[in-house]
Amino acid sequence: MIKKITFIAGIFFAMFFDVNAQESVEIIKFDRLESLINDKEGKVKIINFWATWCGPCVKELPHFEAAREEFSGKVSVNLISLDFADQLSKVNRFVQKKALKSDIYLLDEIDYNSWIDKVDKSWTGAIPATLIINEKTGERKFVESELEEKELYSLIQDFLSKS
Repeated sequence: MIKKITFIAGIFFAMFFDVNAQESVEIIKFDRLESLINDKEGKVKIINFWATWCGPCVKELPHFEAAREEFSGKVSVNLISLDFADQLSKVNRFVQKKALKSDIYLLDEIDYNSWIDKVDKSWTGAIPATLIINEKTGERKFVESELEEKELYSLIQDFLSKS
């Protein structure tokens, strides 16, 4: 009887929690973000800025997850949460609930004006925002709005075709 209950509980747990989701979100400062932006892995790099409270951000997250899987080995996806650092447990729960598997970081920099221009000079600070970099050619594209899946895939394919 106990084995049966344990088995049923295990199935229930597996249905509601993806054990492959990122286990914990790393809190970083801007210098670490800057190294993520500048690291050369020879791939197309996507860096998306989002927050748990941003509806359009949450809506587009599945597109980034799908792209990470679709273009595995060619594209790296980094999701940068702009939630406050004291909200880390909330962000971790959100990541688990949404079963996000991309590399996810929480940027602990509340003086946005000190670093936003370093990401892209055209960025007003609005989110969602996405930086796409072709590490081989140095080409960069910054999008300060929600990306539809077709638009994201088109940008990725365009960047990959130039590699």
